[in-house]
Amino acid sequence: MDLKKIFIKDACPTKMGGQAVMEGIMMKGEKKTALAVRLPNGNIEIETKKTPSYGRWMKIPIVRGVVAFVDSLVYGCKTLMDSAGMLEEFDDEEYEKTKFELWVEKKFGSEAFWNFLIYSSVAIALAFSIGIFILLPTWVASLAKLVTANVLWINFIEGLLRIALFVAYVWAISFMPDIKRVFRFHGAEHKTIHAFENLPKNEKGEAEINQLTVEACREYPTLHPRCGTSFLMFVFIIAFACHVLLGWPVLWLRIVTRILLLPVVAGLSYELLKWAGRSDNRLVKILSMPGLWLQKITTAEPDTQMLEVAIAAVNAVCDDTQPRKYTVRKLPEGAWPESRHEYPHSWG
Repeated sequence: MDLKKIFIKDACPTKMGGQAVMEGIMMKGEKKTALAVRLPNGNIEIETKKTPSYGRWMKIPIVRGVVAFVDSLVYGCKTLMDSAGMLEEFDDEEYEKTKFELWVEKKFGSEAFWNFLIYSSVAIALAFSIGIFILLPTWVASLAKLVTANVLWINFIEGLLRIALFVAYVWAISFMPDIKRVFRFHGAEHKTIHAFENLPKNEKGEAEINQLTVEACREYPTLHPRCGTSFLMFVFIIAFACHVLLGWPVLWLRIVTRILLLPVVAGLSYELLKWAGRSDNRLVKILSMPGLWLQKITTAEPDTQMLEVAIAAVNAVCDDTQPRKYTVRKLPEGAWPESRHEYPHSWG
């Protein structure tokens, strides 16, 4: 692992961040968010929206981390569903709604049904995460009291179990074909962000976006210090530090305190991630190493088409047009334009 290629000295960190989705990438900028998906027919369908603003909440340290965490859960789940919706017309299997889903749609409308799917998915994901990565480790770690009464060691064992379970889970799903492709799009997202942050600037100090090409992106690694994977590893590290301060109370109290501490842990982890993203000192590199090692599982080398999707998403975020939905026409193989200025006029 060459840290000089990851913590690039002269890079200009951007607030743009992304997420890999089904056959595509979501890129979120300060003003605009773009979802770009490669369709089975070769076209790239792009949808841009205004990025939600949370005003003063995003200026308050710790609190902004909690807001960003909740937003990433809800918006991330919605983005995954949106990408699935773009691919739906090419799917031979038609989804059959349950009686309850049909009742919700009939009673409250299709938008309410869609919101129901999103928030219920988030609730299920949260329940699963809390059960597997919080409750299970603290219960199993209780057995360590048969060997030692040292609170520090018991908490250390709990934290180690939590990380081991998470890494094992990520490693296991990485063998699924669909997840493998998502991880490759994740790699494309990181390479493109690296390339964007290292673009030359014009006289106005703006990035020369026309130089964001597939060849330029290929030069960079798939690992990035501001990745959400690193955020999760920071969560585990900070959670361990907070739990040590609380000692080792009875099981029910441990469970309650660990759940109540989640917003604090998320907020502190967010601040640490922001610091890591704009600094390259030795302490940052040491703290970032667990997340970077985990990214070796959650990212993979993308192909040219995946990088094209990532570049299209960044271009969509950076252009000055109003939020819209449009399609990039399929081009002959080898004829993909090297800059957004060469895209065909059928974009609109």
